[in-house]
Amino acid sequence: MSGNVSELHATTPAGEYLAFTLGQEEYGIDIQKVAEIRSYETPTRIANAPDFVKGVVNLRGLIVPIVDMRIKFNLGTPSYDQFTVVIILNIGHRVVGMVVDRVSDVTTLMPEQVKPAPEIGSAINTDHIVGLGTLDERMLILIDIDKLMSSADMGLVETTALAA
Repeated sequence: MSGNVSELHATTPAGEYLAFTLGQEEYGIDIQKVAEIRSYETPTRIANAPDFVKGVVNLRGLIVPIVDMRIKFNLGTPSYDQFTVVIILNIGHRVVGMVVDRVSDVTTLMPEQVKPAPEIGSAINTDHIVGLGTLDERMLILIDIDKLMSSADMGLVETTALAA
């Protein structure tokens, strides 16, 4: 049994998560993927980019694509205010910015606080959801940000870059 316990904890997505809000829901991503959090600035548009790619910004000489997750998740028309932030992520060998409504905190979740994501059916793609974190009255939708950003419909990060 001792070997099984460590295997269970190895597959349970426990750890530190950056909690952020999109619409009415609160999400969490692995804090180790986060490089920095910046205030929102209007990016430079790129021709023929998908709607959810707002454009690019120059981050200390690095051109970073900016993805608006509210558009990606069909959460209505985004509005930009003083709470809107861009989470700069390190995904594979790429740097990507993710626009969210607001960032709340960094939360530590123990394995027993993480429940598996429910099977919702084929109407909603839940491949990038790794579980639901519960903290008192809060529930965080935990996202595998590598899997989400490298999905074919995003086209931002090559899957081979993640394997390296």
